[in-house]
Amino acid sequence: MEAILKNRLNSGRLTFVLLTLPAAVLYAIFFVYPVVSGFFYSFTDWDGISGAYRFIGLDNYIHILQDHRFLHALGFTLYYTGLSVVLLAVVSLGAALLLNGNIRFKAFIRSVYFFPAVLSLVTVGSIFNQFFYAALPSIGEFLGIGWLSQNILSNPHTAIYGIVAANLWQGFAVPMVIFMAGLSGVPKDMHEAATIDGAGPFQRFFYVTIPFLIPMLIVNLVILTKHGLMVFDLIVLMTDGGPVQSTESIGILIYKHGFQNLKFGYGTAESIFTFFIMAVVSIVQIRILNRKGVGQQ
Repeated sequence: MEAILKNRLNSGRLTFVLLTLPAAVLYAIFFVYPVVSGFFYSFTDWDGISGAYRFIGLDNYIHILQDHRFLHALGFTLYYTGLSVVLLAVVSLGAALLLNGNIRFKAFIRSVYFFPAVLSLVTVGSIFNQFFYAALPSIGEFLGIGWLSQNILSNPHTAIYGIVAANLWQGFAVPMVIFMAGLSGVPKDMHEAATIDGAGPFQRFFYVTIPFLIPMLIVNLVILTKHGLMVFDLIVLMTDGGPVQSTESIGILIYKHGFQNLKFGYGTAESIFTFFIMAVVSIVQIRILNRKGVGQQ
């Protein structure tokens, strides 16, 4: 009997290994190996094409900290990320609260709100390019508003806000759905008890609703921050980093250094540096918000 059980246990382990082996191999090939090799090449001067390269140690990372173009791209990316995250969180939470209430045609409105999320960034970029190039200036001329009569993407001081607007229109639906899932878990009896105790709408929102939404808020902030720091598609489609490099993000700079200037080792070092920034920001977000959740002091 014991031998039979051992055979079944070994058979089960073998089945488990055979079933997980393909996924493990693909994960190692397409994730582990690129990460490890990229980390290695970040210490070299490899151009990404030839087989020859030199090991230069920390020179790439030292140069990053002295590279004014990278520091400008980092500043732009952090500002863009902060602005996008705040606007997306506020708009998506507001839309979730609205759709969580008793309104007519709720299912239809939800589908309309979610429609931009299924569009590709190529489509979104093309739509907003035409909007800022033709539609908005025409409206500005009709209303006699000077600054509105120009394409805001052609102005170094306003181009970022055009990109943020496109990102806001396309990106708020998914965090809205996550917030709606969190709102469905807020106990109604706590709202009723707070109302009986004399709490107003804002007090109930901040002291009852928000603590229960902390897990969803953490998820949204981490995801939105990652997307903001990795922004690439929209900027390429709308401004390509211009005008005069005013909207050049870290992602675009890494692409230009690695694939256009053939500085693959340097571009890889920039990507590793960006990864650590994302990790630090995400950890800080999670630690701060975890303290404010339900049952946390």
